[in-house]
Amino acid sequence: MRDYEELSAFLGEWGPFQRLVFFLLSASIVPNGFNGISTVFLAGVPEHHCALPPGANLSSAWANASLPRELRGGRDVPSRCRRYRLAELANFSARGLRPGTDVDLARLPQERCLDGWEYSRDIYHRTIVTQWNLVCDDDWKAPLTTSLFFVGVLIGSFVSGQLSDKFGRKNVLFVTMGVQTGFSFLQVFSINWEMFSMLFVLVGMGQISNYVAAFVLGTEILGKSVRIIYCTLGVCIFYAFGYMLLPLFAYFIRDWRTLLLALTLPGLLCIPLWWVIPESPRWLISQGRFQEAEMILRKAAKLNRITAPDVIFDPVEMQDLDSQVQQTYSFLDLLRTRNIRSVTIMSVILWMIISVGYFGLSLDTPNLHGDAYLNCFLSAVTEVPAYVISWLLLKNLPRRYSVSAALFLGGCVLLFIQLVPASLQIMSIILVMFGKFGITSAFSMVYVYTAELYPTVVRNMGVGASSMASRLGSILSPYFVYLGAYDRFLPYILMGSLTVLTGILTLFLPESYGIPLPDTIEQMLQVKGIKYRHSSSGPRVSKDEEERPVILKSTAV
Repeated sequence: MRDYEELSAFLGEWGPFQRLVFFLLSASIVPNGFNGISTVFLAGVPEHHCALPPGANLSSAWANASLPRELRGGRDVPSRCRRYRLAELANFSARGLRPGTDVDLARLPQERCLDGWEYSRDIYHRTIVTQWNLVCDDDWKAPLTTSLFFVGVLIGSFVSGQLSDKFGRKNVLFVTMGVQTGFSFLQVFSINWEMFSMLFVLVGMGQISNYVAAFVLGTEILGKSVRIIYCTLGVCIFYAFGYMLLPLFAYFIRDWRTLLLALTLPGLLCIPLWWVIPESPRWLISQGRFQEAEMILRKAAKLNRITAPDVIFDPVEMQDLDSQVQQTYSFLDLLRTRNIRSVTIMSVILWMIISVGYFGLSLDTPNLHGDAYLNCFLSAVTEVPAYVISWLLLKNLPRRYSVSAALFLGGCVLLFIQLVPASLQIMSIILVMFGKFGITSAFSMVYVYTAELYPTVVRNMGVGASSMASRLGSILSPYFVYLGAYDRFLPYILMGSLTVLTGILTLFLPESYGIPLPDTIEQMLQVKGIKYRHSSSGPRVSKDEEERPVILKSTAV
């Protein structure tokens, strides 16, 4: 029986229909670039120190000396969370004593910031940190906010795969875009940190669900040559475009509520796409809805000004396929055979570590030397050449070696950062950007690679499960960044080491370069090291057939 790509080959690879699907699905990804990294500015932590009560009876000298000094980043700066006890200072001030001369400040008792904080407005005018005082004893809430967003992404990854495989790629795409936009709008009116964080969980659920649905929908509609461009120069670069707009919006809008509203409104522009973007014919076939799939292909042929064959799906062939496609699949099918179980476990590890590196470096940009907005913009711009390189690698070289090389580059560069002298701050930033370049390239290619490894019947579920695993990494990534408060090199050492080890693991995955997409679990390629056993009484097979026994059989005319 012929496969779907052979049946739809009459459409061509890059006609008006493919270009329309390519650009509209890619454009639907732009708002996703806002949400994932938006906490860099929404939850930005400005310089701060203890505030003095309005009625404090202190002279100007004692008011200036009310904050203890501490070393932070090699600099002697005022304490953020402690002050000298005001009752003692008021007593010294009333007696006319001078700080540091008549009174040894090092011996004075200290207390917490009982009257709130004063925040610098040099970088941020108002963030959720300054809005609800998420500092000092409550400083754990700021990284937790980001982690809760990724918790939502984790839940969305788990749910979206099954929903998309059951109800269709298009339905899930638009419903989850509505979830992302609607709950992000409600966040603008949050009255406390708890409300903001709970809504952020729901935004995260919508964000990853529509990303995965759009990715798989384009992968299944577009042909083999265009599919690679879509997954790199399409989806990824449009995501990077949204990421680049984030620091530009944040630079001109320094209030978190107004910024969040500005980042939410572009999602409304995706509503008209419902009447233009089609459902995946591959998914319709897997559900036994052959007439609907044929109708989409005939409309596509008309748009491409191509005459469709009189018969696209042979009723005899479809009848043979019908008993198979009516089967229902669940996440347990990702572990059913030894081969698919190995692919799933290795993909889970691969995605998790890449996610730790990608989001760890993205969220760390405010902690780099220099301007926070410029560093974030550079981090976003770095992704564009990374995606271009990914496209060239995917187009011309095997998947395993391309992903592994990108991981080795990113991991080794991060390990070298600890060797850079503290005086060479620009060199450290350059190395961080090179590390981001390598990990971003791997992140781009792993989407394509994973989609090619899994068959149609569980492809969205497989990509969703892998993406779900990567969210475990993204949940941990804010705390990798937080480790920099204890040792500024520790995050880079951990992320670099894990990335290099993952590059080695990638070499054990099967190679999908130049191989048609599998439609069933039996057609999947072998993981390296797993051997198929053939009956001694059966016919002997060639070496190629032994490596790809089902693929060769399924693609024969």
